[in-house]
Amino acid sequence: MDLRDLGRVDYVPTYEAMQAFTAARDDATPDVLWIAEHPPVFTQGLAGLASHVLNAGDIPVVATNRGGQVTYHGPGQVMAYPLLDLRRAGYYVKEYVYKLEEAVICTLAHLGVTGHRVAGAPGIYVRLQDPFAHHALTGPADPRDPFKGLGKISALGIKVSRHCTYHGLALNVAMDLSPFERINPCGYTGLRTVDLSTIGVQVAWSEAAQILSNKLMAHLAP
Repeated sequence: MDLRDLGRVDYVPTYEAMQAFTAARDDATPDVLWIAEHPPVFTQGLAGLASHVLNAGDIPVVATNRGGQVTYHGPGQVMAYPLLDLRRAGYYVKEYVYKLEEAVICTLAHLGVTGHRVAGAPGIYVRLQDPFAHHALTGPADPRDPFKGLGKISALGIKVSRHCTYHGLALNVAMDLSPFERINPCGYTGLRTVDLSTIGVQVAWSEAAQILSNKLMAHLAP
C-alpha cells in the first residue's frame, strides 16, 4: 500500500478525488492510503438525518455517500482514507472495518491509551475517568446510555464500490471540540467527543498521523 500525505486540504475536492480514483481503478491499480487534515466541515452520511445537525452556523454541511450519520472534521484531526481493493486483499467488509478499528486501538496503545469498541456503534471510544486503564469494558451497556463514562475519539465511515473502499476514519488529536456540540455526533444525542489532548496525551499531529499510517498499513496488508 502506497502512502500519500495530502496535508491540509478542503474536504469536497478530496471526496471527489476519492470517487474519481475508485471509478478509474482497475485490477492493477495499487492500493493507497491518503492522510489528510481538513478545514472545519460537517459531513453527513447516506442515512444521515437533518435533525442531527443542531446548529451548523458558519460551518458547511456536506452530504456524502459514506455510511453513518453526521460528524465533524477540522484542524487537529488526522483523516485516513484507505483506497483498497478488498477482493485482492482477500477479506470482506466486516473484517475490513475490524482492521480499521484495530489499527486505531493499536495507535492509541502506542500512546498509552486504551481504546474500546461499543457493539453496534462503529468507531473507538475511551474511558473518560481513566483513559489509560487497561481492563476491558465489562457487562452489557446500559440501554438508557450505552456510552456512559465513554468519549468517542475516532469516528469511522466507509463506502465500498466494486469491491473497492474509500472514505475512512478520523482520529482526534488536538482539536477545537466545540463544533461537536452543534451536532448529535454519529447520530447519538449527548455523545461526548474527545481528543488526545483533552485526555492528557500531548502529541504532534504529524507524529500521530505517522503512527496511525504505520498501523493501518500493517493491519490492512493482505
